[in-house]
Amino acid sequence: MYKLLVTGSAGFVGSHLCIALIKAGHEVVGVDNINSYYDTKLKYSRIKICHEAAAKSTGSYSFREMDLCSYEELIDVFKKEQFDQVFHLAAQAGVRYSIEKPMEYIHSNLDAFSKVMECCRQFNIKHFIYASSSSIYGMNETVPFSEQHPANHPVSLYAATKRSNELLAHSYSHLYRLPSTGLRFFTVYGPWGRPDMAYFSFTKKIFAGETIQVYNHGKMKRDFTYIDDIVESLVRLLEYRPAVVENPNNLPDRSSLAPFRIFNIGNNKPVTLIEFIRLLEKVIGKKAVLEMQGMQAGDVFQTYAEISSLNEAVQFKPSTPFETGLEHFVKWYREYYKPV
Repeated sequence: MYKLLVTGSAGFVGSHLCIALIKAGHEVVGVDNINSYYDTKLKYSRIKICHEAAAKSTGSYSFREMDLCSYEELIDVFKKEQFDQVFHLAAQAGVRYSIEKPMEYIHSNLDAFSKVMECCRQFNIKHFIYASSSSIYGMNETVPFSEQHPANHPVSLYAATKRSNELLAHSYSHLYRLPSTGLRFFTVYGPWGRPDMAYFSFTKKIFAGETIQVYNHGKMKRDFTYIDDIVESLVRLLEYRPAVVENPNNLPDRSSLAPFRIFNIGNNKPVTLIEFIRLLEKVIGKKAVLEMQGMQAGDVFQTYAEISSLNEAVQFKPSTPFETGLEHFVKWYREYYKPV
């Protein structure tokens, strides 16, 4: 069993990961700054279910509210806890919000990331696993998106910070032999999700009878990936650790000689926005009121993950059908929010 740090533990992916790790018997320390980007009540509810999971299993969970940019406090946590591995999931999310509040992304996604990596170096962390994003592919028109494709032209500040994270991780891996693995998440959805995501906000508006703004006239495509599949891939990475490649002829795809890897994690089955809305209407049992709009600044037309590299590394690929995942989400939404 491992002693693990999960940053962003009050977030969507972070809380689900904590529960899975706790149930597996690991000792988990969660850190989150509980910012007000969306309803903090939902974040505290996630922390509560993590504690409840720990009370029913052999694993343990403790939580600390803090800003990862508080370097001395972060050093204190690493020194006290002596972690084996680190999952860095904390970040300021949201493509459109990055247009309005760019400095929030510099603070949370660059400054905090660099401080966590430096602590990993100082305290000899065995494996640094972090969340990247499919948004780094920008306007790439070659599909499905492969880790081998260039990712040097992001179209949002959020995407630029995530790509910067990957480059910084590579430098640390090369210079300090810090094993690092980045996962490019593709549109994660499911229970306890983020209210700013389309599937969440659309559900809320359908129940309330409010108008949904449908960008690019519903023609955009997204590779929706269910939360349990994301978490399973993260858990499997505990037993996977990138190694230094001594022979360049054995270099894995989209890697380097350093102990560094990047993987896509997506469902490999993109659906159009309008198909998604029709399916959501079916699951909820109520029609949506739609207002068609043009393309939004910072958005990409489609996302579509090529996932063979992840499958080869940890013998896993997502398997949850989109309709099944939506049914699970809507069931949770009804129970948590109790819409009329």
